[in-house]
Amino acid sequence: MSDAPSRPRQLAFDLPLDSRHGIEDFLVGPSNEAAYGLVESWPRWPEAWLRLTGPEGAGKTHLAAIWARMAHAWTISARELADDKVAHLVSGGALVIEDCDAGRFDEPALFHLMNAVKARGGHLLLTARTAPDLWGLTVPDLLSRLRLAPSATIEPPDDGLLRAVLVKLFIDRQLVVDTAVIETLALRMERSFAAARQVVDRLDRLALERGRRVTRPLVQEVLAELFPQEAG
Repeated sequence: MSDAPSRPRQLAFDLPLDSRHGIEDFLVGPSNEAAYGLVESWPRWPEAWLRLTGPEGAGKTHLAAIWARMAHAWTISARELADDKVAHLVSGGALVIEDCDAGRFDEPALFHLMNAVKARGGHLLLTARTAPDLWGLTVPDLLSRLRLAPSATIEPPDDGLLRAVLVKLFIDRQLVVDTAVIETLALRMERSFAAARQVVDRLDRLALERGRRVTRPLVQEVLAELFPQEAG
């Protein structure tokens, strides 16, 4: 039996990532170019508000942040809405309301806010993963207005965009990987932005804990763990 000390196990800490939300960092491809074009066309929107829809991790927050910088908009979550805040929220002229389908919120306050935004000549960007019919709304006039609102949809990524997103996620974590790693992931993982974030995060943690680079064997292990059907 060897008396050699075992190699200490490194710990993975939840440190903030360098995840940039500038316009130069938004990766445009066939799945999101229409949404990008519509958001960027501000202030020439067809209405005072715009709905931005897409799956988890698709880039809605990034695109909303780009618009917020362009329009000097404030950003809040739907759950922060309250009728006594409406006057203050519209005073800035532009507002992002995120996660409109993440749970119950003050529906009369949103209806009041939309009226106030239009009256002041302001603009409003609303983000959600789903269409308004799936938000569980109970105010018919609000639901009708949101159904009619212009909308931009981010679709699941195509092959090229998925590879580019994987590269960016590794760069954000200051990880250098071979092109073979990117190809293996793109071919065998679940095809979504959320999955890309999940798999890169897991690889980052395992590589740090084991003191190893991100290699194909490590990728195979993580694929089998997270996406057994795709990796099988």
